[in-house]
Amino acid sequence: MSVSTAPETVREVSTSELISPDIPWELIVWNDPVNLMSYVSYVFQSYFGYSEAKAAKLMLQVHTEGKSAVAHGAKEKMEAHAVAMHGFGLWATVQKGGNRG
Repeated sequence: MSVSTAPETVREVSTSELISPDIPWELIVWNDPVNLMSYVSYVFQSYFGYSEAKAAKLMLQVHTEGKSAVAHGAKEKMEAHAVAMHGFGLWATVQKGGNRG
């Protein structure tokens, strides 16, 4: 008695999938009832090296919209930034980013 089994299928992975950078992640900083707007702007300037204008723009987005994507890049880097933001007392999370074109 012979048992026939279907051959295993192997999914081919393209080279671009293997070497493409892990870029579509973003660091979200959330509004909170504790930190002053000037402090949030200071953190963005001192930690990320953003200009006063860019830091103010991001801080106002956090304040008025409740959150802002303040950095984009590889997942591990965004996770490190989130830990740093927590160290400054800010609420921050990492999420898969959208299309940035």
